[in-house]
Amino acid sequence: MFGPRQVGKTTLARTCPAAEGALYLDLENPADLAKLSDARGYLEARRGRLTIVDEVQRAPALVQVIRGLIDERVLAGEPAGHFLLLGSASRDLLQQSSESLAGRIAYLELSPFDVREIDPVAPVRLWTRGGFPRSFLADTDGESATWREGFIRTYLERDIPQLGPRIPAETLRRF
Repeated sequence: MFGPRQVGKTTLARTCPAAEGALYLDLENPADLAKLSDARGYLEARRGRLTIVDEVQRAPALVQVIRGLIDERVLAGEPAGHFLLLGSASRDLLQQSSESLAGRIAYLELSPFDVREIDPVAPVRLWTRGGFPRSFLADTDGESATWREGFIRTYLERDIPQLGPRIPAETLRRF
């Protein structure tokens, strides 16, 4: 499952009935990332359990390990559904996963709310607050604005630089 940050991927994955008892790894958490220093060994030791890997774009080499594990499990006659990978819609990750996990993966893109998903009387709220759940569902317009400002700041100061461009956040904000 992929999509922009803060759209609800993690919430959906963790509250889905199929995720009950799943192993959850957040690769933005250094402790969880460290568990994958021997990814193959760690994941193989947890065989038989759904493994949810959040922010998978932080460990692109993990996709190759997962591919190998899926192939072994399928050959052993195990049913599908071993891993749920969550992450941002990184072009490089999507290309890598589509090449290495061809026939082994299904993609689900989660996007912000759109007008077809909200109460028919709330389209103005969608247009003024946007479709990200925390902004749209905030108790007040002020709380929504505060959330959006923090989201934009994080995106400009952290997410864009991780993609490579070294443009000052204030320059991007003015743009």
